[in-house]
Formats: sequence, C-alpha cells, structure tokens
Amino acid sequence: MKKILAVLTEELEKAFCVCGYDEKLAKVTLSNRPDLCDYQCNGAMAAAKQYKKAPIQIAGEVAAQLQNCDKFQSVQAVNPGFINMKISEEFLASYVGDMGKDDRLGCEPCESSRKVVMDYGGANVAKPLHVGHLRSAIIGETLKRICRFCGDEVIADVHLGDWGLQMGLIIVQLQEDQPDLVYFDTDYKGEYPQDAPFTITELEEIYPRASAKSKQDGAFKERAQQATLQLQQGYPPYRALWKHILQVSIVDLKKNYENLQVEFDLWKGESDAQDYIPDMISDMKEKGFLHESQGAMVVDVAQETDTKEIPPCIIQKSDGAVLYATSDLATLIQRKQDFAPDRILYMADKRQEMHFVQVFRAARKTGIVEENTQLLFKGFGTMNGKDGKPFKTRDGGVMRLETLIGEINQAVYEKMMENRSVSQEEAREVSRIVGLSALKYGDLSNQASKDYVFDIERFSSFEGNTGPYILYTIVRIKSILTKYYQQSSEQEEGVLLVPSHQSEKNLMLQLSKLNEVIETAYEELAPHRICAYIYELSDCFNGFYHDTKILGEEDQQKQKSYITLISITKKVLELCIELLGFQAPERM
Repeated sequence: MKKILAVLTEELEKAFCVCGYDEKLAKVTLSNRPDLCDYQCNGAMAAAKQYKKAPIQIAGEVAAQLQNCDKFQSVQAVNPGFINMKISEEFLASYVGDMGKDDRLGCEPCESSRKVVMDYGGANVAKPLHVGHLRSAIIGETLKRICRFCGDEVIADVHLGDWGLQMGLIIVQLQEDQPDLVYFDTDYKGEYPQDAPFTITELEEIYPRASAKSKQDGAFKERAQQATLQLQQGYPPYRALWKHILQVSIVDLKKNYENLQVEFDLWKGESDAQDYIPDMISDMKEKGFLHESQGAMVVDVAQETDTKEIPPCIIQKSDGAVLYATSDLATLIQRKQDFAPDRILYMADKRQEMHFVQVFRAARKTGIVEENTQLLFKGFGTMNGKDGKPFKTRDGGVMRLETLIGEINQAVYEKMMENRSVSQEEAREVSRIVGLSALKYGDLSNQASKDYVFDIERFSSFEGNTGPYILYTIVRIKSILTKYYQQSSEQEEGVLLVPSHQSEKNLMLQLSKLNEVIETAYEELAPHRICAYIYELSDCFNGFYHDTKILGEEDQQKQKSYITLISITKKVLELCIELLGFQAPERM
C-alpha cells in the first residue's frame, strides 16, 4: 500500500499543477497543530518568492481545487499561507481497513533489496556476557529484523573475539594450575583429548585471574604474549586448547543469546580471517600502500579535508604481530569472497569510531572493498546507572548479563504479584516474557547513539513509556477479543465504519502511520522510531478503550467495526514488537 502521506501528497501535486505551480511544492506533512487539522502543506510559503505572489493567495487557489476531493473532509488556506487539511473519515476508515486485510499491514518491501552482512554481538570467548554486550546484541538483532522485513537479505555474524591476548593468558594460567596436562608435555606425540580440561565456570574464573596477574607480573605477561604468538603460528597443543576454549564458550554464549532472543547466522571469529592476512599484507606491500612508521607497518588514511587528526592504520607491529584493524581488514576480504555484500554494517560502542574510520579508509584505499560496497558503522552510547556512570554491580564490578536479566525479571514478578491476578508459577513464566520486553524496550526506545540511564524500577513499570505497558495493551486487546468471540455468533471481522468520536479517529490516524514509521526506521537504522510509534499507538488505543463501550455496544455493525479496529491494532503492535525482538504473553 502507498503511504497515506504519499496518497495525500499526490492530491496536492495535482492541485498545485492545475494552478500553475511546481508540484514539488506540494509535500504533505503531519500537522504540528493536531487541534486545528490532521495534515498540512507549507508549499505556498516557498512558492511566494518564486511566483511573486502572496503565499495566502497561492494557498487559497490550491485549497479551492481540493474542495471536492474525496480524500479530505476540509481544506483551508490559513494566514500567512498554510494549507490545513482534515482527512475524510470515510477515506481514513477505508485505508485502515485495507491495512487489516493485508498480510504485511500495508508495508511494502523496499524497491531495491540489498545483501547485508551485519556484524554485532562481539562477545569474547572465555568471558561471560556482561552488560557491556547488551546494546550491540539488542540493537543489532532489531536492525536485522527490520532490514529483513523490508526486503534485505541479511547475514548476521556474531564475530567473536577469539584470537587475542586473552588466549595466551588462559593458556599460561592453565599451565600454572595444571602443569601435568598433556598440552604442556613437549614430548607428547599422541592425539589430544576430545573433552576440555575445564568447565565454563572454571574457564570464566581462569581469565580474570590471569588478566589481573599480567598487570602485576611482567614475566607472566611476556609468557602470555609468547603463547599467543605460538597459538597464532599453529603450535598444535595450543591450537587444541584453543579449540576447547571455543567449544565450551560458544555453548554458553548461545544459551545466553537465546535468553535474549538474539540469533546469528554465522559464529565466526577473528581467527577465521587469519589465513587471509599474509597475502593481504604481501599485496599491500607490492602495491606500495604499506610503509614503516616507528617500527610498525602502516597505511596512511588521513585526507586533506579532515578537520581532526586521523592516525595511520597500523597493519603489523614491529614484532610481526597483527592488530584488530588487520583482522577486520582480512575479515572484509573473507566477507567479500563469501557473500559479495552490498552493505556491511557494524554495531559497536561509539567510542570505537576512530578504529572504523581507519579500517574503512584503509579498505577503500587498498582496494579491499570497492566504492559500490557500503561500509557503515552504527555506534551506540553507554548504558549507565543512576549515577550517570557505566552500569555496575552494587560492589562496583561489571554485571553479568544473566544477572541483569534475573534482576529485571524479579522486578516484573514482584509487580505482578502485587495484583495477584495470576498464580505464582504463571507469574514466574510471564515475568520472563515481560522482563525481556522491559530490558529491550528500555534500551531501544533511546536513540542508539546516545547514552542512557538504565533504571530497572522505571523500565519494569506497567505504566508510561515502557515495554510492559506496550504488552499490557496487547493483552488487554486479546482479552476483549476473547470475550467478544465467546459471546458472539459472529466469528468474522466487520467493515470499518467511519469513526464515531475523536479517540476512535485518533486511533485510526495512528494506525495509518505504520508503513511510514517502518520505512523511516529502516532508512535511518533507528529502532527508537518504532518504539515511539507503538507508545503513541498504545496511548491512542487506551484512550479509545476508555471512551468506548466495546463489548456493551448494542449496534452490532458498530460493535463489529470496533472489534475489527482493535484487531488491526493488535496485529500492528504484535508486528512492531516482533521487529523489536520480543513477544506478548496471553495474560498479565
């Protein structure tokens, strides 16, 4: 279906043309004074100088052409030159009714779909997921769903950190703890064990201990660096240990991402790109892109138009070691070879922006990526506590993600038990569903690039701009529909009638914005647009609910129209929360 603004703009374009004015002036927008009109056009103001006429005169001519248009209830020219429009209620009801009959609720796929690789998640193996991983996972998952809904082919890659110094730290710490393991016996020539010599719990204890020790003990850190280098050079016992680390970690990571309802198509890591690095460096040298700087090999990426210093992209350190940038460039080669994507989109903390500027420029300059492949970095802000600092545990440590999920589920459970509308067992189950909505909506309702305060008390509230409020609205609609179909012989939805009061019209107007909102969220990669929309939609529904006796309406045709309207509202809300990555329970 065409967006309702596009339909109305077409009518204005015709009117502008008939009056002898450029149709480009005829853009229709939502009214900034909904108490006066539903839509407005300010084109007459822009036309005044071009056509040397008073804007009110131009607005009056255009308005006169629209008096008999069936899309409008009224069109008025208002000083100094605004064109104010109230939509025809018959047209509005017909438009929303057609949305309800469409499988996609009036949302058309984008005209030219793209193949997109999305890089989000970014977890490090051997470490538990913590709150710092939350935003990448939540935002990335939602953008994946939005882009797929809009027609893109999306390949989601978790891109694990599985090749850095943390591997060497774990190996040397394990050697100190269990020196008798066969991996540390230089005379051992047999097959290495299939089972890991540690559990995920033990592994997650080993790494922080080793990391802390490396900061105090220079010799220990040097041994870890040497072990990392040996691993990267293919030393068999360390490769065997590394595979164990991956195996144990990925099982745990998948479980935790599953709890967030976040799914990846690829479980690749930095290690998968390592085989591409030697040829890449050799090619850069042959083509003259690499030069030495303070012992390291770098690619200059600064440009004359830069307003701030952009340091060179370091490809190889003086000791031959490679860096994150090297791995990311090699990963681009791999992704180009495997998928030939039109766009590669990265979700990471906005403080990594300089890294991606360097990598993207180096990729373009060296020919790794052609100009027609879009490289895009979506930087997000920090999730902070009420003190304005990055979110921590009560004792100041970094909070594990599963701990955070548990806390918000508990907060929702306690609120549900205050009402005692469901059993304890059901409340526990429902609190996991509602808690996820609180967690995700609390994050996604903020503009991604901005920092925000994570407030469990506010996010878990059943009132206000929260996930539980949205779900409560859906559950309320489900309850009404269930009661209606239990007491009515009519099982089919009716035809939408013209709205009988303002709150019904407001609900229809908000529903009619859906395809515009989804398209904007897609084009801007902005999930918060959908959050703002469904919050307003929920408010509109609840206003309609309080003004209308839906189940008590005696006029059957009018009642069927009400049921059809709230059914469409439910479908729209359910589509949007599916895109945001959560679902509604049957009861709350």
